[in-house]
Amino acid sequence: MCGIRRNHSKRETSELSTLDEVPPNDSVSLGKRISAIYPGSFDPMTNGHLDLVERSVKLVDRLVIAILRNEQKQALFSVEERIEMVREVVGAIPNVEVAAFDGLLVDFAAQCGAGVIIRGIRAVSDYEYELQMALMNRRLRPEIETVFLMAGEAHSFISSRLVKEVIGLGGNISGLVPKPVEVRLRKRLLGEQQ
Repeated sequence: MCGIRRNHSKRETSELSTLDEVPPNDSVSLGKRISAIYPGSFDPMTNGHLDLVERSVKLVDRLVIAILRNEQKQALFSVEERIEMVREVVGAIPNVEVAAFDGLLVDFAAQCGAGVIIRGIRAVSDYEYELQMALMNRRLRPEIETVFLMAGEAHSFISSRLVKEVIGLGGNISGLVPKPVEVRLRKRLLGEQQ
């Protein structure tokens, strides 16, 4: 029964007997662990990102937050700063690792032993782009699946770009990013000291 303890009344037990007889899926019966990659620039990490991390770790045994090294994109924080920031935010979440990569995401996923790529979808416009990427990734490495998670409704409008724009114009970003990220943004963009 997959190690899940169920508490049922006597009446419910007779109704569930057929469910308890269903054999577990192959990954569970073979003891296969599921590793996933959650890629992005995380410049900076938002509460939307954090929400996806917290939800993803409920679905997989190991999650690697993969920070893209993209020399063509002008980043506010260096890759090293982003790794440090993300580790600070997710440090208490078990089975989460943080790493940087360049090159093809599917190659990095294979290198990490990940069979799943987690992607967040905020709106229909995200889906069109993400679908193209998922199909290309499947063509390159058919053994790696892409899983789309819908953004939580409280976070569906948040993007790193928008957060940087709002704080740069003096707006309040409380609740949009984790507190350690807010402190770093205030220091970088507004010159505030901790």
